Amino acid sequence: MTADANKETLGFQTEAKQLLHLMIHSLYSNQEIFLRELISNASDAIDKLRFEALSNESLLESDPDLSIRVEVDKEANTVSISDNGSGMSREEVIENLGTIAKSGTAQFLESLTGDQQKDSQLIGQFGVGFYSSFIVAERVEVLTRRAGSAVAEGVHWESAGEAEFSIESAEKAGRGTTVIVHLKADCSEFADDWRVRSVIKKYSDHISVPVLMEKPAAPVAAEEAGEEPAVSEPEFEAINEATALWTRSRSEVSDEEYTEFYKHVSHDFEEPLSWSHNKVEGKLEYSSLLYIPQRAPFDLWNRDSTRGVKLYVQRTFIMDDAEQFLPLYLRFVKGVVDSNDLSLNVSREILQQDPAVESMRSSLTKRVLDMLGKLAKAEAGDDYATFWKEFGQVLKEGPAEDFGNKEKIAKLLRFATTHTDLDTQDQSLEDYCGRMQEGQEKIFYVVAENFNTAKSSPHLEVFRKKGIEVLFLSDRVDDWLMNHLMEFDGKHFQDVARGELDLGELSEEDKQEHEQLAKDSESLVERLKAALAEQVEEVRATSRLTDSPACLVVGDQDMGAQMRRIMEAAGQSMPKHKPILEVNPRHPLVEKLDQEADEDRFADLAAIIFDQANLAEGGQLEDPAAYVARLNKLLLELSH
Repeated sequence: MTADANKETLGFQTEAKQLLHLMIHSLYSNQEIFLRELISNASDAIDKLRFEALSNESLLESDPDLSIRVEVDKEANTVSISDNGSGMSREEVIENLGTIAKSGTAQFLESLTGDQQKDSQLIGQFGVGFYSSFIVAERVEVLTRRAGSAVAEGVHWESAGEAEFSIESAEKAGRGTTVIVHLKADCSEFADDWRVRSVIKKYSDHISVPVLMEKPAAPVAAEEAGEEPAVSEPEFEAINEATALWTRSRSEVSDEEYTEFYKHVSHDFEEPLSWSHNKVEGKLEYSSLLYIPQRAPFDLWNRDSTRGVKLYVQRTFIMDDAEQFLPLYLRFVKGVVDSNDLSLNVSREILQQDPAVESMRSSLTKRVLDMLGKLAKAEAGDDYATFWKEFGQVLKEGPAEDFGNKEKIAKLLRFATTHTDLDTQDQSLEDYCGRMQEGQEKIFYVVAENFNTAKSSPHLEVFRKKGIEVLFLSDRVDDWLMNHLMEFDGKHFQDVARGELDLGELSEEDKQEHEQLAKDSESLVERLKAALAEQVEEVRATSRLTDSPACLVVGDQDMGAQMRRIMEAAGQSMPKHKPILEVNPRHPLVEKLDQEADEDRFADLAAIIFDQANLAEGGQLEDPAAYVARLNKLLLELSH
């Protein structure tokens, strides 16, 4: 605390300090974005005031004409951005300018690599807002007053973007905020009128309120005669289009404008993968502009984090993050919805009960799925591959949440399969069905902890022998997905590690052979049941294996191993589960086991085979020490 009782010198939050340092050193190559970010913040403050004034018109004071003003001063080497929006109180200034209260901050900072180019993309994705001013500033001042507060309740904030900032009370006649950027010596280009105009046209043409700058002074007769010109009030003119972009016709909006508007609503530095701009008229009237980002946000997996589109009613901003208009599995979508049918004083609670919202939600969901469908069918396909890498696991939540669009979502899913050598999820269910063998009635899949475990699963042996393709499902959400995605294009899904193997018409010729195999192995199976009674639900001979001695199978009604592990990791107490052991009687190890007369030795070998089958599935051994002891005993016997 300084001598002035109203003035404090405070330290930045640690995360803010780190971000400031990173931005100053990583985003220097794109300095002009600071202007876009500050104008975008000013626009948000005006939107906020519009919304608050719906219920309290006095907040507009005697200044109802909302605008943003940008002024440059070459002599002082400053650029100033002013708005007459909501403004901030002293507490809000400390909260908004001294901390970064954004979810995902810790993960974001941990993911930085030290590579300036890569970090620059990450910082842009995270969103920098006000802090971007320090890319060009040696010092920043903020003068602000909360709408509705007294003139004497203004706040002055100042910082050089290092360890601390100062804050004190100040008088401010008009509500709103002015940010004064004192430019570094090598950034003086931003104190030039024409340079700033060009940046505003480039980045902020879509802002729906006027962005004003002083009109260039025209030469007057007095100046030409060498006389001192008369002093007059400067005239200001709008630099931007000042029309809400989503209200314009699609034919009037360029790709560059769509891209810059996306950056405005999402606070993302990268371009979107795709967008859809539509106006609906009839029973309901609304406009929507929806975007698919290139990269997932850091809080994507926090299902409780803020999400949703910006909501406007009759072009008046109502709320950020209106989550009622899209389902949770589409939480990555950014954009704007502007309705003519909702009330201006609509609340989140009212939105949840309004039938018009449910109708809009259904239409917007289909629009997003159609947009993804077009992206998937594009000839190049690179954009959809990018989307799938970032958002594929979120989209897999869809079939459980959105029964009505299950088939549409299923067409968008991508998998690795036995036809692909690499862990590349690029095969659609339509691709798979197009390659199904004659007589094949089911879509086969294997669930595993990771791609390598899936690829090496003993359950695939008979499928490889017969050339039948199998999907690899190795994402955490996959077991849950398949509990809800029962069929596709009239063909049922079959987990190759669940229940008795049934290849349909493909296996008719093998059925007799399998029945004979089971009959010949009855004695071995009974001995194994006795030896492994505590570990297994059942033992049976199988013809599904060609190279492995045994495998574990889940009962038809039992929970899959992957889902069980997820539930246990989440702290859920799971009932004890016994798998089914299937053995390959033709395997040399099993043949040798069948010939073993010593029952104790038989039990040890049976336990080793069971544990190995468990490991092959990516499972955890209940007693690893016992497994090692049995294996060592066997190795010692073989060495004599």
